[in-house]
Amino acid sequence: MKTLQHYIDGRFVAPVTGAGRFSVINPATEAPVAEILMGSSADIDAAVAAAVRAFPSFAALPLTERIAMLERLLAVYERRYADMVEAITTEMGAPHDLSKRSQAAAGRGHIQEAINAARSLDWEVRTRGAAVIREPVGVCGLITPWNWPLNQIGAKVAPALAAGCTVVLKPSEQAPLSAQLFAEFMDEARFPTGVFNMVHGTGPVVGHALAGHPDVDMMSFTGSTRAGISVAKTAADTVKRVAQELGGKSPNLVFADADLEAAVKRGVLHCFNNSGQSCNAPTRMLVEDSVYDRAVEIAVATGAAVEVGDPSKPGKHLGPVASRMQFEKIGRCIEQGIAEGARLVLGGPGRPPGLNVGYYVRPTIFADVHNRMSIARDEIFGPVLSMMRFKTLDEAIAIANDTPYGLAAYVQTQDLDKARRVARRLRAGSVHLNGAAQDYDAPFGGFKQSGNGREFGSYGLGEFLEFKSINGYYAA
Repeated sequence: MKTLQHYIDGRFVAPVTGAGRFSVINPATEAPVAEILMGSSADIDAAVAAAVRAFPSFAALPLTERIAMLERLLAVYERRYADMVEAITTEMGAPHDLSKRSQAAAGRGHIQEAINAARSLDWEVRTRGAAVIREPVGVCGLITPWNWPLNQIGAKVAPALAAGCTVVLKPSEQAPLSAQLFAEFMDEARFPTGVFNMVHGTGPVVGHALAGHPDVDMMSFTGSTRAGISVAKTAADTVKRVAQELGGKSPNLVFADADLEAAVKRGVLHCFNNSGQSCNAPTRMLVEDSVYDRAVEIAVATGAAVEVGDPSKPGKHLGPVASRMQFEKIGRCIEQGIAEGARLVLGGPGRPPGLNVGYYVRPTIFADVHNRMSIARDEIFGPVLSMMRFKTLDEAIAIANDTPYGLAAYVQTQDLDKARRVARRLRAGSVHLNGAAQDYDAPFGGFKQSGNGREFGSYGLGEFLEFKSINGYYAA
């Protein structure tokens, strides 16, 4: 088994003090595939100190030099792309084709988009008598999740470095193989020592130390709302900037005038994608009453055709969920939905037939769900869809917005003017009309308890920059 170490000040290093070991489990086999030498606050102190030392000279580099470094990183990423695909599939169970097409591709895409954004940004503008310039925030702590590991590492590290910040990354201990590879890529790309640092460990230990560190100027966090609240509270004592992308319970509004077959099928497959482990998954399907029964039939037929199996094999099947903890939580949520009176029309608790090893979950659909049920309000983070009725447009919007979350929303109708009107009334950071995908250069983030701040493209780059006004700069 591979033993994973920290990356601090340009070197892979063992922990400062022995904080124990953590086994990395392949969710398809339930067997350990690596172990982490876990970090402590002492390792965060060392990593932050390295980032502090590196910041002044890195921030002062011409933008062209930082972009050249990111281009070298992109070249390394391309050359070792297959390694990244394998790492993601092994650590969190994303099927090979999904890892290749989407998971690993997202990290690559965010690096390129950060380069594009840095080139096109107005770094200095003139008011009547002042120069307004953009400068890096400083030392940034980055905490990333296990469900789309390289999507989030790329969306944080690349714009932070383009801005001129130095960083300390704490990846998820459940899916650290891809982060370890990314640290190797950074090393090969020859960034100055101390610019990028990585410390493995748990949120309550390493994450807490990072969020509360007085020399960290900004925290960027992606994960659960509960953990995000903890990060924000810890960061508040040192008045650092906090950007968060948290949970979701995204509605998918299907109107009677939609292409029903295509809309429902697309919604089911999107909900189940990545085994349901996406914060913006359309997990609540709201269907207009006149076509509701037909929509349920289409959803069941679509879901029944979804296969679950070995993630190392090619194909469009679902893999396991990422951990035993997730597997057990999803089972409890499904049982709660049954107990609350929702109509189970597909799936249920337990593994699919023939799969006795691995954290595989049966794709599950509930019909006749209402918004007071836990399966309509809680983020399950598994392949579980809740279908609900509405009679009027206003009722659909009211149901959609009746959630503590506001990350994404989806609208299905062939009337584009209506789709646009509905989109403007939905309380969500991203709205997708008729299957439109998220652009890398469009802002990604949420309203309400789905977080604050935005990622992706120029909007994500802006999170790592401060404005400075120099008054009298243009005085005669």
